[in-house]
Amino acid sequence: MAVKIIRQPKKIVLLGSATSAAALRGGHERAPAALRAAGLADRLKAAGFDVADHGDTATQVFQPDDEHPRARNVSAILKSLNDLRPRVEVAVKTGALPLIVSGDCISVLAAVAGTRRYYRKVSLMYMDRDADLNLPSTTPSGIIDGMVISHVIGRGAPELVRFWGEPPLVREPDIALFGFERLDPLEEQYLMSSPLRRHPAQEVSTMGAAAAAHLALERVHAPKNEFVLHFDVDTISSREFGATDFPGEGGLSLNEVRDALRVFAVQPNLAAIVVAGYNPELDPDGKAARRLVDLLVEVLAARLETGSGEAAGGASAAVDSSSTSSADVSRPEPESSKHTARDVEESPEPDPKPS
Repeated sequence: MAVKIIRQPKKIVLLGSATSAAALRGGHERAPAALRAAGLADRLKAAGFDVADHGDTATQVFQPDDEHPRARNVSAILKSLNDLRPRVEVAVKTGALPLIVSGDCISVLAAVAGTRRYYRKVSLMYMDRDADLNLPSTTPSGIIDGMVISHVIGRGAPELVRFWGEPPLVREPDIALFGFERLDPLEEQYLMSSPLRRHPAQEVSTMGAAAAAHLALERVHAPKNEFVLHFDVDTISSREFGATDFPGEGGLSLNEVRDALRVFAVQPNLAAIVVAGYNPELDPDGKAARRLVDLLVEVLAARLETGSGEAAGGASAAVDSSSTSSADVSRPEPESSKHTARDVEESPEPDPKPS
């Protein structure tokens, strides 16, 4: 029998992914601790949320890894992903919104995989200054954070592609690249024939961030699919937020980012949020951390204003209600026996396992 997950719009599960293994330098692994110190949990509680802090994954720190210059630190990255994924599964099952604060963008693989434990069709809103479509064969640096979308769609380092047992983790038409403006030549070439949804920063600014966000949601089928929101802080112009390894003068303004995030945050089908890219080593006075906390609390508070999640009601999840562990997955029920409040599975699917 399927478990009926009831969305809890006032509940947030805070998760820390303490890793910089996929980045270009160390420091990102301290992002969860720094944002907690800046008052993230307390501010969310003051805004009206019931916040459960489920702590951090084991720390994984960037190493030069000269033995694998085209895919650095894959072993450490896999450890981090396999640590985070079951934590996301537990959070999703509670009906709360998982808020994952990560050093690395690659953590989105665990966020989507943890969500797909319960929901077969999951879309991805990828809000990032970069397209992250490099491969080990094309990378200029070897950092895995420059290859995130490639791994989501089933290309890249075999160890990470196999993290989800049946690639792709998300279909290309169900992914939106939102707010990007930096493309390597081979990334640009790939996008010419790819069905990935594309909303570059210039388009977002021209159309208006809120309107562009609504369009992006429609294009990745978010009104009917659950979706994961990835937000890399380097999307914000360095004039307003510089505590990230790859800042830039262009990009979106803080107000534009706020407008887009607010639209994404109030959607009833929002399944998880990953916030990545903040580096405390570039923020010695903590000013950027406080600004980021202000931003997150403001956009998430909009969920309380709209009652986000209530429209979705209960969702039939593909888990066995007789299971003694939240990590034990069953196959979905036949279509005719599902709850009518909200169907999240359309056909049986084998349970993928991490490699």
